[in-house]
Amino acid sequence: MELNGGSVVAMIGKECVAIASDLRLGNQAVGVASNFDKVFPVNDKLYYGLPGLATDVYTLKEHLRFRVNMYRMKEEREITPKTFTHLVSSTLYEKRFGPFFIEPVVAGLPTPTELEPHPKPFISTMDTIGCITTPKDFAVAGTAADKLYGVAEGLWEPDLEPEDLFETISQTLLNAVDRDALSGWGAVVHIITQDKVITRTLRARMD
Repeated sequence: MELNGGSVVAMIGKECVAIASDLRLGNQAVGVASNFDKVFPVNDKLYYGLPGLATDVYTLKEHLRFRVNMYRMKEEREITPKTFTHLVSSTLYEKRFGPFFIEPVVAGLPTPTELEPHPKPFISTMDTIGCITTPKDFAVAGTAADKLYGVAEGLWEPDLEPEDLFETISQTLLNAVDRDALSGWGAVVHIITQDKVITRTLRARMD
């Protein structure tokens, strides 16, 4: 995890969810790039972050793109956040004897149905072999995880509106990566609501 650095955080709000990552790609203490996004879309209401070894980020991203497309063709519907979490988990567990060095974070909004007209926002995180955790407040992963826990515990509140959630997750990530030498160099934040996705890029310290 410490080779390339990087951190991801997801938070639940009131009928919305947010996921954010830093943009640094490094070779331990040496900075390589400041535009390495670690959060990728699955569909309009589902995003996932992959902090960890950069080569495994691209490998797993393409592997998941293939498996989601196969699911879409077979099921003829979009994958839900919960199903996608289990897909990622089983993909990681398949490689448990030579694992991907990645700790995924999933954030999404389930589509309303007749049985569940007001579905709750969903976030989850996993370890390198796919053990799932589904917190009800926030999920963190990466080299600044311990700092993210501390700041998020202090700033997060239940039922935040989208703009308040953006402010909370932005402050959490920026303040945490300032205390971690292997994360930072800017950030990108995605706020997912039922009718749109707001993506904003943040400037951060470059030292």
